[in-house]
Amino acid sequence: MGLTIRVSIAGARETLAAFRQLPKDASKELRDASTRISEVEAVKIRSAAASSSAQSALVAPGIRARRDRLPSIVVGGARKVGRNRKPLNKIMYGANFGATALKQFRPHRGAGDEDYWFFSTVEKDLPQMVDQWGRAVDKVIRRWGNG
Repeated sequence: MGLTIRVSIAGARETLAAFRQLPKDASKELRDASTRISEVEAVKIRSAAASSSAQSALVAPGIRARRDRLPSIVVGGARKVGRNRKPLNKIMYGANFGATALKQFRPHRGAGDEDYWFFSTVEKDLPQMVDQWGRAVDKVIRRWGNG
């Protein structure tokens, strides 16, 4: 099992509930838009991982967009990588957060859960992603809504 992050957007729960009143094609269109947003972000995260450390570079190909109504990104999986053929799941946390006992990873940055590339990249890009998602919602509602 990998790590999935879904972008947290204020009011998203209510917005998605309102989408239940629209035709199914409206949700499909929103999924398409959210997937495009996620794919752009996944490229940025892969780039950050690839340039971060050798272990992070091994994880980079396992970072991908997940199709959902909210921007969503998945990292990890059972695919085996590296010289010792370890599953991505076994190295992704150490590659992103570091470790205190395992010397193959960089040092852990502390209790603040500060990471090296995954969450920090998402956090930096979050305002832009929220704005893009909001514009996509507006476009879908204009097209499929009754008003």
